[in-house]
Amino acid sequence: MGSETDHYVTKDGLTYAGTHLLIDIWGAERLDDLQHVEATLTEAVRATGATLLNIDLHHFTPNNGVSGVAVLAESHMSIHTWPELGYAALDIFVCGGCNPDRAVPVLREAFKPTSIQLAEHKRGLVP
Repeated sequence: MGSETDHYVTKDGLTYAGTHLLIDIWGAERLDDLQHVEATLTEAVRATGATLLNIDLHHFTPNNGVSGVAVLAESHMSIHTWPELGYAALDIFVCGGCNPDRAVPVLREAFKPTSIQLAEHKRGLVP
């Protein structure tokens, strides 16, 4: 574990597959703008150092929420928005040398939330 071929990370005495961030943003703007959400996810992927394979987004009615996923070579990034509440739930899971924390400033700039709640989980933690 921890070799370049398995993409596991060894950091702070722990070995794990990757970091999974759960991000809730509140008081956010432009959560109903599908093109803006797509551009933001694309930039967030770039910021983490991940490799974008595909983005699939869907607009929901009647609230114009956006739901979708960016499929990455290193895992995924997803978003579900509730524009009427100014709320979005994001999920960023990356492995290897990618850094999901670098997506947070991109999200802050793009959606201008009044608050961000973040939880981190190390996936595939080797006992």
